[in-house]
This record gives sequence, C-alpha cells and structure tokens, in this order.
Amino acid sequence: MEIFSIVMLLFLIIAAISVSVVKDLLGTIIIFTVYSLIMAILWQQLNAPDLAITEAAVGAGITTLLFVLTLKKIRGAGK
Repeated sequence: MEIFSIVMLLFLIIAAISVSVVKDLLGTIIIFTVYSLIMAILWQQLNAPDLAITEAAVGAGITTLLFVLTLKKIRGAGK
C-alpha cells in the first residue's frame, strides 16, 4: 500500500498546483473536488475514517456545491 500512497501524494501535489494555474473557474472547482477526494483517500489510508468521511462530505460535497452555485450566480449576474 505504500506505492499507492505515494501515487496519491503525487496526484495531490499535481492537483494543488493545478488549482493555482488553471484560469477557468469551473475547471478550478473540479480540480479542487479531486483534491478533496484524494485527501479523503489519504485520510482513510492513515486509518482516520472519521476525517476521511468529513473530508469527503464537506470538502468534496458541500464546498463543491457552494462553489458551483456561486459561480452560476456570478455568471448569471453578468448578463
């Protein structure tokens, strides 16, 4: 499982850098969601299921929903 964790850490680093580089806001939200899901997987690998569930629910779930709704509202206000 050590190789799996290393691969997940590399994906996590790539996602973190990509959030800063990508110009498209929807793309950034999607990458942030992937980042949160990878973090949830890593928390599970570290035997912290409570943190994994919280990260998946809040980080990937609710935060993504709020970001998408905010983006929709911002784009709708420009019309």
